Amino acid sequence: MPNTDLLDEFSDTLWLEDGLSRNTLENYRADLRQFGEWLREHSQSSRVLIDATHADLLAFLAFRVSVKIKASTTSRELSSLKRFYRFLLRQRKIQIDPSLNIETPKRSRHLPESLAEADVEALLGAPDINQLLGIRDRAMLEVLYASGLRVSELVSLKNSQVSQDMGVLRIRGKGSKERIVPLGEDALEWLDCYTKQVRSILLDGKVTDTVFVTTRGAGMTRQAFWYLIKRHAQQAGINNSLSPHTLRHAFATHLLNHGADLRVVQLLLGHADISTTQIYTHIARERLKQLHAKHHPRG
Repeated sequence: MPNTDLLDEFSDTLWLEDGLSRNTLENYRADLRQFGEWLREHSQSSRVLIDATHADLLAFLAFRVSVKIKASTTSRELSSLKRFYRFLLRQRKIQIDPSLNIETPKRSRHLPESLAEADVEALLGAPDINQLLGIRDRAMLEVLYASGLRVSELVSLKNSQVSQDMGVLRIRGKGSKERIVPLGEDALEWLDCYTKQVRSILLDGKVTDTVFVTTRGAGMTRQAFWYLIKRHAQQAGINNSLSPHTLRHAFATHLLNHGADLRVVQLLLGHADISTTQIYTHIARERLKQLHAKHHPRG
């Protein structure tokens, strides 16, 4: 069976069973296409995915390591391969799973970049609130920091997901899992200000359910928002290397620094696994060490 037909069937099954997003499905397809291309180039008989052996998978992973691909990437690729071959085995298209007994490459623990609370305050205060776009930007930054949303969740936020009266957002995150996220008073005030004073002017008669819109009257892309946040960081004098999740990381770290329970932070972030959230305890611990070294007489 050609690779394309197999990938279509695999993607359809993932979508039906797990409700995965289009981006996630495309990531699976990209990983498998890459292995399929490698298999054609490195096998004498130009085999397709369904013909791959245990030795082929090991050789592919060894090749990826040899060309300095990050452990996190090869780990994700192996995860895609394992899921694909489990699917083929379940569908009785193969008799032996070639991905069995292949260990996931060890991943180095990467601590996400965060911001100090003073830096966050400077960033939030950077937009010019005498301008319409400044009010919109301030509202977006306040909501992002108050809620810990992913950037994709922020830019795709709909009016129907916002309850101003209850002060919460209803977010549908990865895997279509829904969570309720509270907003603080400051974020609610800026969101209310933007909604009542700015949004209709930016829309200029256009209609959309997206909360945060551009001067074209349409929703904002992740890339556009990231350009926006980097510009405001420069205005605020923040020299840290920012990532698309910097305010999300700051949200989690600051909650833990102020005594929040790890399980609560897990729910607010929408992490399926507590181990994903635990990385933030390392950041909080490093911050405590720095404070101790700075202020303790024997630090």
